[in-house]
Amino acid sequence: MGRRHFPANGEIEMVLLALQVLQVLFLWVHDWIPLGRLNDVAAVRSQDTTRRLVTVTLIQGVPRTIGLCFSLLHFRQPYPDWLYDWLVISYGLLLIGQIRAWWIPYLFRPEPKRAARYQIMFGKTHSFLPVRNGMVPNTAHILLHLATAATLIVLLR
Repeated sequence: MGRRHFPANGEIEMVLLALQVLQVLFLWVHDWIPLGRLNDVAAVRSQDTTRRLVTVTLIQGVPRTIGLCFSLLHFRQPYPDWLYDWLVISYGLLLIGQIRAWWIPYLFRPEPKRAARYQIMFGKTHSFLPVRNGMVPNTAHILLHLATAATLIVLLR
């Protein structure tokens, strides 16, 4: 019942839109465009075929881009229930995937094959956490994961 009035005010809406823009841009470009020490496009391409990279980019980027576009179309208006649900589900699934791919193997359950692959793909990128279980989330992914969590907090508050 409270969803019909989301976003509650213009400041919350601007925060939500900024978080969505940040994530949509990251999801579309991080495997394709060099971003200094934040990514290593050549290393990623050494581990994935172009077809797989395109598929992953589309799977991650399209749902969030749709959510962003409709959020912009409903700017300064209450979001319809379907849009609110779309955003919660798409960012919820993204966060679950991020936790599964990065944080469970990093914090709890070693995955040597994933760690070796991530070392090749992200070993030259900037990170500030210590290596644990053979891997370390890099700075770019940590920022993405924080933005995803923040998006869900804004949506669910």
